[in-house]
Amino acid sequence: MTSPKAGGDWQEYAAGFADRARRAAAQLSRISGADKQRWLLRSAERLRQNRDLLIAENRRDLERAPEFGLSNAAIDRLRLDQAGIEKLAKALHEVAALTDPVGEIIEGAVRPNGLNVCKTRVPLGVVLFIYESRPNVTVDAAALCVKSGNAVILRGGKEALFSNLALYRELRAALEETGLPVDAVQLVDNSDRAIVGALLQRGDAIDVAIPRGGKSLIERVAHEATMPVIKHFDGICHVYVDRSADVPMAARILINAKCQRPGVCNAAECVLVHRDIAGEFFAAVRPLLQDTKTQVRGCPRTRELLPEAVPATDEDYRTEFLDLILASKVVDNLDEAIDHINEHGSHHTDAIVTSDVASADRFLLCVDSAAVIVNASTRFNDGGELGLGAEIGISTDKFHARGPCGLRELTTYKWIIRGSGQIRG
Repeated sequence: MTSPKAGGDWQEYAAGFADRARRAAAQLSRISGADKQRWLLRSAERLRQNRDLLIAENRRDLERAPEFGLSNAAIDRLRLDQAGIEKLAKALHEVAALTDPVGEIIEGAVRPNGLNVCKTRVPLGVVLFIYESRPNVTVDAAALCVKSGNAVILRGGKEALFSNLALYRELRAALEETGLPVDAVQLVDNSDRAIVGALLQRGDAIDVAIPRGGKSLIERVAHEATMPVIKHFDGICHVYVDRSADVPMAARILINAKCQRPGVCNAAECVLVHRDIAGEFFAAVRPLLQDTKTQVRGCPRTRELLPEAVPATDEDYRTEFLDLILASKVVDNLDEAIDHINEHGSHHTDAIVTSDVASADRFLLCVDSAAVIVNASTRFNDGGELGLGAEIGISTDKFHARGPCGLRELTTYKWIIRGSGQIRG
């Protein structure tokens, strides 16, 4: 459908996407798992075959990055190279290898009156996915949605427009080649913000909206949507180094959590250190922080042990830096660490490094986050790392999904009741 001219009818434009997706979702409900597999595998083939074209289109986006004021972390997320294309193709194979959740019986029973009752997984229907500057998400979202029986409307950011369009063309061509409804995956190719508002008003045809990007985007979607929203706010993730921690292990975990990819949502933004181990820990981690050029913003006790640290403000403890900046605080005990995380964190991912089982168990019980980790990096809260294949995002909600959203999180359920003439008395 052609985009309207300036001042045109965005509602009609949005209706076209929504109505086509609704029809495609109905068709997908009759598509076999084998047919969806063929599309996933053919899509992977097409990405590999047209790798040079995809990289060239991505280069056009990279060349425009300065005009959008993208940070180094954002440019890293935007980049698609040869290895990146191969990673996307492998992700499609991984999704293809996963068990199709549609039709799975979650629970079932035969009632005393003979009714056979089953709670069965079904697709959500139509997904509106809104995201920023990560072209790999185009492929991940399409793969997960179609595999779970959903039609998806993709609206990526203007900074990745050429990359997203190139990837979408390959996915759509594979839909045509394998006989699946071509409107099962649609990409909005217009960057006007008005289209987002118009789509968010189509709660009659779109079943769920999933925003993935900055806080302002997610707040806007949550405010304007007329359909349920699965949202992911800030990734303010913590590593707490307990008094019984193995110090070399704790240093390795923190550096990985903070520095491996500082621009992603499951990177650590704050380290909390028990006062009894603070001197030993900071002595061990200091050269690693210096090697990675990580700036520390710390409390007074942190700065006594790390003289190069700058004073931390209250706002620093509530900030998702997405950069080589780390907030730090020395705490008196485990409970203070837990209280700090629950008050200042974003309920995304938090880790404890400890040798004490009781401390680990208390941390797991009391920290209110989507993922709570013992003796490992926060970077493991990821769909691929947790065996979900690709993910459509990491939800910090408590309803309907929490943590990495894979195939099952893109389904709901219905009750199937089989009888033999029973009537209710």
